[in-house]
Amino acid sequence: MVALLAKCLVLSLSVTLLSLLCGGGASAMGLPPPPATVNFSIAVQGMVWCKGCKYSGYYAPMDASPLQGAAVELRCRHGPRRTKLVPGVTWQGGYFLIESSQLTSFTIDECKLYVTASHSPLCDLPVPESPGAGKGLKLKFERFDKRADGLQALYSAGNFFFQPEYPNRCY
Repeated sequence: MVALLAKCLVLSLSVTLLSLLCGGGASAMGLPPPPATVNFSIAVQGMVWCKGCKYSGYYAPMDASPLQGAAVELRCRHGPRRTKLVPGVTWQGGYFLIESSQLTSFTIDECKLYVTASHSPLCDLPVPESPGAGKGLKLKFERFDKRADGLQALYSAGNFFFQPEYPNRCY
C-alpha cells in the first residue's frame, strides 16, 4: 500500500513538473503543442560507516566513523534478463552519490543499493543487523532537482555499517 502510494506521488509530481517545464499555450489548431524533450536522470546518495571505531569524522551518537573507499553498486532488475548495474565508491566523508541517465525505465521497487566491499582491511565485516545487509538497501525518494540538462530525481539509500573483525581493536 505504501509502495503504491509512493509510486502515485512520484508519478503525479513527475506529471506536474513536466507540465510546468513544457509550458502552456496552444497551437493555432487548438491542439496542445508537442512536449519538449526533457532529459531525465536519477541519483542515489547514502553513507557507509565503520561501527565502533573512532577514526577521523567520528560521530558519537552512532558510535561510527565515515568509511572512505567502500564499493557500492546500484542494481536495477526488471524480470530475469533485464538488469542494470551502476558502480560507485564512497568519498572521504563516507558519502556516495551515484548518478545515471540510463535507469529511467526502471521503477523504484526494481532498484536496490548494495554495499559490496569495504576498502579498509581494519573494518571490513558488514554489521549483520545493518539495514540492507546482504539484501540491498531500498531507495527512498527525496526530491526532483532542476539541472541545466533536465530533471534529476534524487533518492536516498540511508546508512550502511561495517565493523572490525575483532570489536574494540581499531588501529
